[in-house]
Amino acid sequence: MLGRWDGECFALDELHRFWNGPLEQGGHMYWDARRLWQEIQAGLAAYTASHHAPLAGIGIDTWAVDYGLLDAHGNLLGNPYHYRDQRTVGLPALVDAQIPPEELYGRTGIQRLPLNTLYQLAAAAQSRDPQLAAAETLLLMPDLFHFWLTGERGAEYTNATTTMFLDARERRWAADLLDRLAIPSRVLPPLVEPGSVIGPLLPAVGNTVGLRYHVPVIAVGTHDTASAVAAIPGLDEGSAYISSGTWSLVGVELAQPLLSAEARRFNVTNEGGVAGSIRCLKNVAGLWLVQECQRLWQEAGLAYSWAELVALAEAAPPLRSLVDPDATEFTAPADMPAALSAYCRRTGQPEPAGVGELVRCCLESLALKYRHVIEGLERLTGRIITTVRVVGGGSQNSLLCQLTADACGRTVIAGPAEGTALGNILVQAIATGHLPDLATGRQALAASVQQASFAPRPSADWDEASRRMAQLMQA
Repeated sequence: MLGRWDGECFALDELHRFWNGPLEQGGHMYWDARRLWQEIQAGLAAYTASHHAPLAGIGIDTWAVDYGLLDAHGNLLGNPYHYRDQRTVGLPALVDAQIPPEELYGRTGIQRLPLNTLYQLAAAAQSRDPQLAAAETLLLMPDLFHFWLTGERGAEYTNATTTMFLDARERRWAADLLDRLAIPSRVLPPLVEPGSVIGPLLPAVGNTVGLRYHVPVIAVGTHDTASAVAAIPGLDEGSAYISSGTWSLVGVELAQPLLSAEARRFNVTNEGGVAGSIRCLKNVAGLWLVQECQRLWQEAGLAYSWAELVALAEAAPPLRSLVDPDATEFTAPADMPAALSAYCRRTGQPEPAGVGELVRCCLESLALKYRHVIEGLERLTGRIITTVRVVGGGSQNSLLCQLTADACGRTVIAGPAEGTALGNILVQAIATGHLPDLATGRQALAASVQQASFAPRPSADWDEASRRMAQLMQA
């Protein structure tokens, strides 16, 4: 994505789009890191082929928790594991035996999820993975691409917080946690703050892509959600946010992490944000459920567009069947539609009949899960949340936005859809001196993007559905 700042507004242009999915080999799931690196270079080359103005900066953001391992010569030892790989099954309980959950949460403040980097490394140590033994440096995914762009090794703070071994209060690696799990803490690189210049683009890379001048590579909020939250206009103490995509990240922006026993029981996570903020949130499964259904239908020759799926869902009967989006059977099923039907059957609900009912089941369930999280965040923070601000691809789904307003009983403000890219560009603009601070940048974004408002339509049916959802979650 190419970002422009004209002194008043931001604008985005898409330069290069490519598919990103897992590789499956030997019963495990991986990321094709070298192909992604080729695609990044193709995107930079697309800029030089069509534009002559020098770039002011380059920023990388990706998903969280996954990592690559480098040897002493800087060679990638193997493709990074995908966070949905099953090697971490049972690892949280194994870690509990070495580090009490209360202590782990009190130090790191991170939501207990089997995909966390700590559990991935514990799995590697337990299996005596030779790559871990040979590694000199661990780099999270954006930091790996930073290394290939600049030759510099580091760990940007917002993504580092998601690992479950960064001290939330002291903002430094909690290396002793790794030592207690026989994970070599020597692999941890130095931390880098968002908004820092990592280094110039390597001449060899510049020559390959046609950028034959000095270009700084900037550490943005490299966790995509950190960039997305940075790009939310109007985010204040009366607002919750939902970064809506494959995952839904539902949270509030704080100055300090919440590390209480109540926060741990609610399984809220405290991830680093830009400008010293904390993203206090919960991960919800998100549009993954519908995306997987869409993929299966496409393989069967039913190529439904998103607009068609939403239209079919709008025509389906409301609040007929519900699922807990975070139930384990939806993590990586071979057949998502079948998994959804089986869940409804197992819980004594009508099985969704047809595409529209399946999609509506997913969207209504997500809206109700958002309500549960937002109510919990109100209890934890003592805030009164009146507005839900939705960014990311899911903000374009008008049905989901309206269902969220109805389920939560709060106004939903949707947009920008490209929040992550805009937040990335915004932090670069601050780092290069084009803007003074985050607050000014958010004001500029408000003038740069279109947003839609959805007012709640009160109904007792949603209160009853919320009780049903609570029972499903309890079960």
